[in-house]
Amino acid sequence: MFGIPSAKGFDSTLALLRNPYGFISETCRALDTDLFETRILLQETICMTGAAAAEVFYSEDKLIRAGSMPGRIQKTLLGEGGVQGLDGAAHQHRKKMFMSLMGTERIAALQGTSLHMLDKYAPDWEARNEVVLYDEVREMLTRAVCAWARVPLDEAEVATRRAQLTALFQDAGALGPKHWRARLARHRLEKWAARLIQQVRDGELQPTQESALHIIATWRDLDGELLTPRVAAVELLNVLRPTVAVSVFIVQAAHALHRHPEWRQKLKDDEGQLEPFVQEVRRLYPFFPAVAARVKSDFEWRGYRFPKGYRVLLDLYGTNTDARSWDAPQEFRPERFHDREVTPYDFIPQGGGDHHRNHRCPGEWIAISQMKAFCSFFVNAIDYEVPDQDLDLETEELPPMPKSRFIMRNVRRRQ
Repeated sequence: MFGIPSAKGFDSTLALLRNPYGFISETCRALDTDLFETRILLQETICMTGAAAAEVFYSEDKLIRAGSMPGRIQKTLLGEGGVQGLDGAAHQHRKKMFMSLMGTERIAALQGTSLHMLDKYAPDWEARNEVVLYDEVREMLTRAVCAWARVPLDEAEVATRRAQLTALFQDAGALGPKHWRARLARHRLEKWAARLIQQVRDGELQPTQESALHIIATWRDLDGELLTPRVAAVELLNVLRPTVAVSVFIVQAAHALHRHPEWRQKLKDDEGQLEPFVQEVRRLYPFFPAVAARVKSDFEWRGYRFPKGYRVLLDLYGTNTDARSWDAPQEFRPERFHDREVTPYDFIPQGGGDHHRNHRCPGEWIAISQMKAFCSFFVNAIDYEVPDQDLDLETEELPPMPKSRFIMRNVRRRQ
């Protein structure tokens, strides 16, 4: 049995923060390995990259999620008591709740709501000299997902909920004041969502039975008990937050259309090109850098011993751009998705494994659907200019986007 290679230095927290999307894969290449040992936030951690590592990571007999996520991430991005921190039968049963929302008709209904929002916003875009796409999309998706989930949203609170939901994912890994603002946003959102859950249970709100609000408010765990209002609030936010976060992918897709203008015509000529295009955006453009688990009990992989209790970080972006799985991985080539059979472990922008059994995000179907709708609108329904601006992605930011948040000018609807 071999000792796991070690990164330089006593603790790698600062190195990870400085280079969140490259630290794991670059360290692995330097050590000529798929894994290495270090400390993150002073905790002993094994970092891994690549499809083979992802397959091990999603083996529930080897790794668990309970206690794996740093507290600062739980108190901002995820919340406490939600599906991401469950394992085994409890996780699979709770996951059924989310999967029940992912039927084809339900996803199409949300897409239709977003397209309706785009039609409503387009005249305002025409009347303005320029629009900041990220701000507009976040507002549209906040409205759309609340309407779809049957979450009441007064006009006066749209901006507040948009900002709070954004803080959960945009400032999840931030330090200082941004982190505390995200924690405050989490507290206020959970209080709001718990109140809605209780109103459904008391009969004051009567959302449709297929809606997210009704399903989560009435869901019973394996013990037959309703979720506590706080946990139900966390799970309701696990529907709202990721949908608003798709705004990042949509801005990245607009960025890709601008950087690769030949794809505008391809998407106009053939709607079938939409899915390969958005999949390549999801593969090449980074979102979250890694996911965490903890070793359930001692096991061996490739001659390396994984001690019980160690935290394990799986490199998402490095796996999606691994040259062993992807030809010319840093080149934007949507056509690679035409014939390629993608495995659950080499393409993991929103987690890997099986949607029903593992911790792969069921919301990725919503992400794909929304990205296709917005991309189709950009190339078929409007014309616009992209003025000079700094379009470099800030990869030290989580998730990375242009500083300008993608400015569009002289938007005009096509007749």
